Amino acid sequence: MINEPTAEQLAKVPGLYSTEHISIQDKIIHAHFFIGESHWFLTEFDKQDLAFGFVILNGDFEMAEWGFFSFEELKSINILDVFQVECDVFWEPKPTKDVELIRRGGGVYSDPRDGGHWTWHTLRS
Repeated sequence: MINEPTAEQLAKVPGLYSTEHISIQDKIIHAHFFIGESHWFLTEFDKQDLAFGFVILNGDFEMAEWGFFSFEELKSINILDVFQVECDVFWEPKPTKDVELIRRGGGVYSDPRDGGHWTWHTLRS
């Protein structure tokens, strides 16, 4: 992984399930990882390997979703010893509602019954 986050940076990320009481649009995205058109947005981390956040794979916004991913697997991606997942060093933690890629990736949808206003999807139990 290029620019792997430090242990101190990862320690600031809330633990798994600790932000369930926070609405989707207000969840904080603590880190952004990417390679090509694939993006992982980190909201929770178990301090070992398992992470939770929003994932867009290969630019496929229609299939983008909230879910779990392995931090170790992200670190192990290495294509031809040239391309690796990169941690965005310029990323500043921000609410989900302020992340354009998540809005485009299905975190919100335009509801024609409501005059086309944007509505946030909610996670189902």
